[in-house]
Amino acid sequence: MPPHLSIRREVRATFLLAAPLALTQLAQMAMSFVDVMMIGRLGTVSMAGGVLGSTLFFTLLLICIGVVMAVNPMVAQAVGSGDVAEVGRSARQGLWLATALGVPFLILLSFSEHFLLAVGQEPEAAVLAGDYLLAIRWGILPNLWFTALRGFCEGLARPRPVLIITLFAVLINACGNWVLMYGKLGFPAMGLAGCGVSSAIVMTAMFCMMAAYVLSSTELKGYEVFAGLRKPDRERFRNLLSLGWPIGASFGLEAGLFTASTIIIGLFGTTALAAHQVALNASSVTFMVPLGIGMAATVRVGQATGAGDSSGAQRAGWTAIAMGTTAMFGSAMLFWFKPEWVVWVYTGQNAAGPVDEAVIQLAAGLLAIAGVFQLFDGAQATAAGALRGLKDTRVPMLIGAASYWVVGIGTALILAFVFGLEARGIWMGLTAGLATASVLLNARFRFLVKTNPRKERQ
Repeated sequence: MPPHLSIRREVRATFLLAAPLALTQLAQMAMSFVDVMMIGRLGTVSMAGGVLGSTLFFTLLLICIGVVMAVNPMVAQAVGSGDVAEVGRSARQGLWLATALGVPFLILLSFSEHFLLAVGQEPEAAVLAGDYLLAIRWGILPNLWFTALRGFCEGLARPRPVLIITLFAVLINACGNWVLMYGKLGFPAMGLAGCGVSSAIVMTAMFCMMAAYVLSSTELKGYEVFAGLRKPDRERFRNLLSLGWPIGASFGLEAGLFTASTIIIGLFGTTALAAHQVALNASSVTFMVPLGIGMAATVRVGQATGAGDSSGAQRAGWTAIAMGTTAMFGSAMLFWFKPEWVVWVYTGQNAAGPVDEAVIQLAAGLLAIAGVFQLFDGAQATAAGALRGLKDTRVPMLIGAASYWVVGIGTALILAFVFGLEARGIWMGLTAGLATASVLLNARFRFLVKTNPRKERQ
């Protein structure tokens, strides 16, 4: 087949797989978006408490999700090699792995308020964040179980059921917030804690719906996902953990960069923290598109690798990287030329006071910087997904450590405190870290696909 036709076919195949994956990521982010928008109507202090609580929770959750996401490349390569039994085993051990990670996470969040106070956050915001975290923690285990089943379905290139369930969850979340946060339909107004309760309910509902689909689907019954769950398979569990912990660590290193930036910006006051939340959440929404494309790259590269198709693995990876970078160019243009539109979505009509006006002005400035790293973020997210398809996880983890925590946070601290740029300096540092990761991860993929992509790298 001529190269241009094979590339065109790969673009189409990647798009058909990436579209529901990206929409799923956007739907999940929509829940966070709705949370932030509804919390913003509670006032600046609640918004500051919300960013503290949600940032801490989702950073820790993302680390656990990254580990469980090892199910995806394990299933994809098993599908490529035609090993049906391995597909089911990977999904089952993913459920065990989710449980092993979720229980200590749940216990840890019992002490979240004390942690936030210990790192110098304002007491009023820390108390509100603690109430939120005590409520949402009950959704941890269902969320991770859902992730394991999601990896099973997506590794089989069946992302649509996950999308449908997630879209339904967005509606449940919005309704739950309205009832529990604002005290509707006879319920007491729980404020920020109500948002946490609503999120926990939604996470539980998502797992129940996902489990019902896997159990009822005639096409999936042959994999026997829920058979033999009474006892874990130690060897498969160790293999999954060995592949997954660097993924979780990589996610944690990147998310931790943003968590650290949030804590540092919190030292500059609630105005800076609220503006940071607007820019961070907007950037996170747009990031869901290349993240979904990167997940498609994991499946496409993984299946090609399992089948021993070297050229197919290369084509799948580079196609995804190009698509992810292109997608982020559109959001960068929005942040550069119409930041006021983005800020309005989060602040609404509540810009009457001087504090709110200051939030608006600072948020617009941070979005201008965020537009730059959008491009690097798209390239590094898709390259990381392609590398996971090759089961290459440990070197990308090391790249993340150096990029985010040496280049990124180092630059941020210098610009914020030495040059006095405060929140803007932090965001410039984030950009430097993502740019470094983008260059190194793309170079790593280029190196590996020129060797033997069938070789498992853990």
